[in-house]
Amino acid sequence: MRRLPVFFLLDCSESMVGDPLRQMQDGLAAIVNSLRSDPHALESVHISVIAFAGVSRLISPLIEVSSFYPPQLPLGGGTNLSAALSTLMTEIDSQVRKNTPDMKGDWKPIIYLITDGKPTDDPTSVITKWKKKYASNANLIAIGIGPDADLSGLKNLTENLFHFSPESEQDFKQFIQWVSASVSIQSKSLGMNTDVSPLKNVDQRLISLVKDVPFQSSDNSCVTLVGRCSKTKKPYLIKYVSMVAKLAGLNFSMQPNHYNLAGCFHLNESYFEWTDHDLVQDLVNTSQLDGAPGCPHCGAMTAFAVCACGKLICINGPGTVVCPWCEEAITFGEGGGNNSFDVQRSRG
Repeated sequence: MRRLPVFFLLDCSESMVGDPLRQMQDGLAAIVNSLRSDPHALESVHISVIAFAGVSRLISPLIEVSSFYPPQLPLGGGTNLSAALSTLMTEIDSQVRKNTPDMKGDWKPIIYLITDGKPTDDPTSVITKWKKKYASNANLIAIGIGPDADLSGLKNLTENLFHFSPESEQDFKQFIQWVSASVSIQSKSLGMNTDVSPLKNVDQRLISLVKDVPFQSSDNSCVTLVGRCSKTKKPYLIKYVSMVAKLAGLNFSMQPNHYNLAGCFHLNESYFEWTDHDLVQDLVNTSQLDGAPGCPHCGAMTAFAVCACGKLICINGPGTVVCPWCEEAITFGEGGGNNSFDVQRSRG
């Protein structure tokens, strides 16, 4: 039986923390459940998942849809597109069956690359390798999510570029239904000389084919900061999202460098395994950040205290604590001062 390999190449960088990562996790399960009800997909579709942040790893090898169970998606710092594409090419070389004199190989693989941001590496050479050696033998569909997806870079990778602009939970469910339907349609068309459009039966207000890429500034949609709980030593991630000011009467938006608190989230220690530690971290001034969360682990009053080592920790008012990063004692006084200062932001 000839297989239809379907690879999901998923951005699991810090900007995906919270609802986006949860929706992606739930979405994988929904896609599989939908495909299991399609006899054509059950017969041919095999699924694999590659996650990427600062590093890239295969987290689910190619397996028939009936036996596929969605893996737990990780979270890490950085968006290394070169590593993601390199992992994909390695998997295609080792897992996709080629034609032989005695047997036909697998159908042309389908790849769904889903990302919400801008690469933190320079993927130029790897994109060149992909286009030269792999592009003609695979169907790569790139999907940029939200206003800060790097559409220009993705357009250089594939002509099958779509932009998804979710505004609600229901929008994301519709997006997942579109992906499921796209796989189903392509599984039903195997062996036919027909050009199946992935845009069939989709609300193009939410998901649109990108033909002309507008100018994009650098990725400033969010600021993420990593800290540790002073009591439990467990890591957490603080996320701020940009305040987008819509200019009345004009057809464009202005994005000032000011950010509102979106939340403070538990992190697993695996976050550091998925992070590119060679990235040079940018600075953000605290005057640009609105809101200071409590600690998600111990409930301390603030998770935004800075040790002399430069790392974020949580404190519960004035007093002396031991920094979980450098293990040095540090004393915090009343008030903490009203002066702004720079802190290291992550590169997710």
